[in-house]
Amino acid sequence: MKSKVVLVPCLDYEEEHVYEALRAGVNLLGGLADLIRPEEKILLKLNLVRSAPLDRAVVTHPSIVGAFARILREVGYRSVSAGDSSGFGNPLKTMYDLGFAAELAKNGARPAEFREAVKTAYPEGIHAKEFMLSDAVVHADCLISMPKMKTHALEHITGAVKNQYGCIYGKNKAVGHTIYPSPESFGRMLVDLNRCVAPRLFIMDGIMAMEGNGPTSGDPVPMNVLLLSTDPVAMDTVFSYLVYLDPEIVPTNVYGQQMGLGTCDPASIELLTPEGELSLEEAQRKYGNPDFHVVRKKGKPKGIMGKISLFQRFRRHPYIIEEKCRRCGICTDSCPVEGKALTFRNGRQQPPVYDYRKCIRCFCCQEMCPHQAIEVKGR
Repeated sequence: MKSKVVLVPCLDYEEEHVYEALRAGVNLLGGLADLIRPEEKILLKLNLVRSAPLDRAVVTHPSIVGAFARILREVGYRSVSAGDSSGFGNPLKTMYDLGFAAELAKNGARPAEFREAVKTAYPEGIHAKEFMLSDAVVHADCLISMPKMKTHALEHITGAVKNQYGCIYGKNKAVGHTIYPSPESFGRMLVDLNRCVAPRLFIMDGIMAMEGNGPTSGDPVPMNVLLLSTDPVAMDTVFSYLVYLDPEIVPTNVYGQQMGLGTCDPASIELLTPEGELSLEEAQRKYGNPDFHVVRKKGKPKGIMGKISLFQRFRRHPYIIEEKCRRCGICTDSCPVEGKALTFRNGRQQPPVYDYRKCIRCFCCQEMCPHQAIEVKGR
């Protein structure tokens, strides 16, 4: 059977427009009755990587969360919460500050508290056998993933598969980057994580996406679409097509198919829209953006060559834009490497300094910087 992905155009975040678009998308997907039982505790897993103005396109937009909570309430689901374990800051405060809590309250739902880590064995894992999951994830009966359409320095894009990394509690996410430091190993771990937590449905916010220096310091760009699917790999493949990115250079797509999570084969994807079924190429021409700023070159896997200094010299690496740096120290706190690859070597009067011999190129510093002061490029 083909994996079904629904694409619904939506031009803005106006409440009724989003509601009608999501309702149309759910209907095209076949409804919710076969996915969720009425008595289940539902957790909407958002992308709340850190607090940021909504027009920066850093987080899943609250109007989408509110509209879907409204649909769940109208269908008859009564136990609905939403949240995330942020990379930096208090996610519960972020939900109140950015309006998520108000949107949820209007529709009988509530913010979820991610309070502690629960060591969770996953013996079926191919690459990862254990995860430190947030308690809210462990205690939910049904997980619904609501990612944001964004670029990502390590994996090219952060979409449906990558969104589940927020199921890992707190600083355990930083530790994960030291255990799985390469794009390939990190991608395989993400696939196992998705198989472990098993979201039933994925709803991607692509109305306003992020290009460039994502996932937090890039530039907003309108894509004007919402995507829905039960297959995260197929969804990310459609995302790749829409931004004219070869889906086979995205590690989570390749390993997602190899490890049985989903499909990145266009022939195995059924793409539905309110106007009828489209091929991925037709959707690309109609809804895509060929100028979307994303890294289109395939990264070289780490291995023996990764230990050769000449090769190290030309690998992509993070660097600080001095005039933008406010010396807040969030980047140094985010570095997961023991002994830190990024320190205030010259005092707080100067930006932090990298020791690239220690740097594992996880780009946590770039992801967490709230001032758009860290970029990633080849040396």
